Amino acid sequence: MRTIREDAAAGVGAGVWRAPGRVNVIGEHTDYNDGFVLPIALPHAARATVRARQDGVLSLYSEQGQGPAVELDVRTLTPGGVDGWARYPAAVVWALREAGYPVGGADVHIDSDVPTGAGLSSSAAIECVVAAAFNDLHGLGLDRPELARLAQYAENAFVGVPCGIMDQMASVCARRGAALFLDTRDLSSRHVPFDIESAGLRLLVIDTRMKHDLADGEYAKLRAACARACGLLGLPSLRDLDPRDLPAALARLPRDLVPLVRHVVSENTRVEQAVALLDAGEPRALGPVLTAGHLSLRDDYGVSCSATDLAVDAAVEAGALGARMTGGGFGGSVLALVDTGTALTVAGAVKRAFRRAGRRIPRIFAASASAGARRIT
Repeated sequence: MRTIREDAAAGVGAGVWRAPGRVNVIGEHTDYNDGFVLPIALPHAARATVRARQDGVLSLYSEQGQGPAVELDVRTLTPGGVDGWARYPAAVVWALREAGYPVGGADVHIDSDVPTGAGLSSSAAIECVVAAAFNDLHGLGLDRPELARLAQYAENAFVGVPCGIMDQMASVCARRGAALFLDTRDLSSRHVPFDIESAGLRLLVIDTRMKHDLADGEYAKLRAACARACGLLGLPSLRDLDPRDLPAALARLPRDLVPLVRHVVSENTRVEQAVALLDAGEPRALGPVLTAGHLSLRDDYGVSCSATDLAVDAAVEAGALGARMTGGGFGGSVLALVDTGTALTVAGAVKRAFRRAGRRIPRIFAASASAGARRIT
């Protein structure tokens, strides 16, 4: 009997797919408010070798997981019924069946180099690579935004994390050398040039090693608070609040909601500013926009932490053009825009700052805008 990898190589009811993680250039906590985001896909990705099977068994194995394969019956998948990393691929199969697609079992072998707990969408990469594989193996004909919506639904309804759709859209729709300017209300998007290397720049990703976990409840509380603000203002979403009307709107809100609303409205404006700068061929001018975004996330939205603040401060002091935390917050990663010639200096300064503070030394790498989910065999 041939192995799954032999079948994938031969194209016999099997194949290999990849879907990347993402880093968000700007536009944090705007996606669940129908706002704008500007992510790029990372070179780091989840790869899935998948072979269809006819017995209804979903066999899930991860190179990064501990223990043997997890075996599940696709007919009895239930939200909350799967633990650990396996809940993400299982969620996608459940979501496909809930949507009426008669997908069956499969052997799924996952190998991912997307850092986990770093706010770089390692879970979305797993969801999207499984969605892409089942779409191709079963000839479902789902387009990329549909795959993203299905993967988001899987995480919301099966895993229980009320995430927006940015991560999944970035993972399936990104292009090499471009950032994805996405309107999360209608999923309209445009690829904006992001070849910063040609401009003598690098985008450093600083994984603080402070674990980021959206399932701890804080994210859900923030989302609920934004919904409460909309109700008080009589708006469908915070996206509908014109920046010119912001002062009057804030005056109508209770004190605890004021900074949250101020962040979301100002962050949408920063995304538009960043897109305009990239369209104009001025990526160096992104620096102050990034730093302003971090101050808003720290002071208004309250999702930064001592580790991400330390990384931002150390990077800027060492010569970064701008820096900010990226992702949902409560830990995770920071990005810093630097001149190519100062990249090592900035990275070294950040590591020394963490060492002096008695913290784990962060992982730092340069991110280039990469391609979205695709079959690679």
